[in-house]
Parts: sequence; structure tokens; C-alpha cells
Amino acid sequence: MEWNPPDAKWFVGGKINASYNCIDRHIKNGLKNKAAIIWEGEPGDRRTLTYWDLYREVNKFANVLKSLGIKKGDRVAIYLPMIPELVITMLGCARIGAIHSVVFGGFSAESLKDRINDAQAKMLITADGGYRRGSIIPLKHDADFALIDTPSIEHVIIVKRGDFLLRVKEGRDHWWHRLMQEADNYCEPEPIDAEDMLYILYTSGTTGKPKGIIHTTGGYLAGVYATTKWVFDLKSEDVYWCTADIGWVTGHSYIVYGPLANGATQVMYEGAPDWPDRDRFWQIVEKYGVSIFYTAPTAIRAFMKWGHE
Repeated sequence: MEWNPPDAKWFVGGKINASYNCIDRHIKNGLKNKAAIIWEGEPGDRRTLTYWDLYREVNKFANVLKSLGIKKGDRVAIYLPMIPELVITMLGCARIGAIHSVVFGGFSAESLKDRINDAQAKMLITADGGYRRGSIIPLKHDADFALIDTPSIEHVIIVKRGDFLLRVKEGRDHWWHRLMQEADNYCEPEPIDAEDMLYILYTSGTTGKPKGIIHTTGGYLAGVYATTKWVFDLKSEDVYWCTADIGWVTGHSYIVYGPLANGATQVMYEGAPDWPDRDRFWQIVEKYGVSIFYTAPTAIRAFMKWGHE
């Protein structure tokens, strides 16, 4: 470690790959059929991805990125709802050394445009839409407005979440499922320097222009691995659920990189805690046997106001 306050460099000269550490390592250690992500959408649709499922999908998506000209060091913007493809996209980027920049799905077209232009992203990954409190969030529709003024974007990949109305621009826009059908099943993980960038995540912009915060690979992964393991006292039999959105740093650290680096089984939920009823979170806890629950103090205070029932 090189420590020159306030700057620190971890594992100088070391090589690592975050995607390998979150998936391949567990496949080799006998966790192939362990559930990695138990996902529930707001309308009630469900999917479970084992570590093998995640491994297969991430490898294929990494090859999709390469087929569209994305290489190590390129920026990829992600504007998705809380669906498993969001995790797959992030790990696919990490696998080839591309730098992901997730934009919270609740942000406006203007916010998306500013972040794409600042990062100079070459690709945008979005969905036809998502769900929140029973309403449809028209992600691709909003993204189209952002893309009017984002000259760095060369390709857009669209995940089909529902049957939402959208425009497809020939040559630029591609359907996720079609690209994935044609992709090879294995992508060799790129050796990444410990101090190479893993992702850029922008501040919310409440106190001024959003600032792109950079996280490098080695120190970040070691930090989130250790804190997930020790702060939550994570055991192999636990079912863990962090209710954050991946659009924020808590979601990056304690839904994607921390739990998966630990080989955890976790719940991922798309919607609001009070839809269609105020007991939605507790229904999910009971349904999937959640043993470690990580949420915000604001949420706990709201739950207390709603009453014991």
C-alpha cells in the first residue's frame, strides 16, 4: 500500500478481475448451483439465478460488449430498473475492463445526458421500462431525449422488461435478448491492475453539479468483501437482502460487489416498499426466508409510523 494522505494506493502492481472474484471463484469452489440472486419484480414476477446462471449470462454479455467494439477503459452508461440484467451488465463490464457508470432509473433525461457526456460513454444500456408504485417508468423513452445531445454514444442496448411502447433507431439500438442469443458462452476475464478504474458513480447533484466519483478495483473490492462479511456476519446459509437501489453506492457495494464476492444468496426487489400494500417488504422477507435485512433508517421510521399490523 502507498499512503500519501489523502491518497492511498492498494496492492500496487497487483492484477485482479472483479467479475472473476464475484463468480468464477465460486464456480470452482462448489457453489455452482447455489442461488446467487432471488429476484422479485414489483408486479410479482420472479426469477432465481444460481452462480452458474450468473456466470453464463455475464460471460455472454461480456462478449456482446466486445462484439460492439467496447474494450478495456471504455465507459458504459447503465440506465436500468432493479432487474438482474443490471448486475449482469456491471459484471460484464468489469470482466473486460470497461468502466461502468450506473445512472439511477428515477433520474430525468437531462440528468442522464449530463452523466453520459461527462463520462464520455460509448454505450448506453437501458430497458423499455420498469415499474414503480404500479406505474411504468418509461426508461427508453426518457433515454431517447438524453441521446439527442450525447455525441459519444455509439450503441444502445435495450432490455425487454415488458411490452412498453418505444422507438428503435436502426443501426444504433439493439435488443438485449437478440444479442445474447448470438454471443459465445465464455469470455476470458481481463487482468486488471489493482489501481485501474472499476466504475464511475456520480453524486446526486443536490449541492451543485454532479461529480463523478471514481472507484479503483483492488482496494474497493477488498473493502466491500471484508465489510459485507464482518459487518453483516454473513454465513453461507444466510439469505441476505439489501433494499438499496443499485443506482447508489450502497447498491454497488452491498448488492453487487460485496455479497457476490462473498458467495452470498441475496434477494433483489424492483419496486416500492408500500406497493401494493405496506407489508410488501415483510411478505418478501417471509417468502424467501431472509435472515439478514439491510435497509435505511428513513425506511424503518416510516414502517414504525405505519403500525404493528
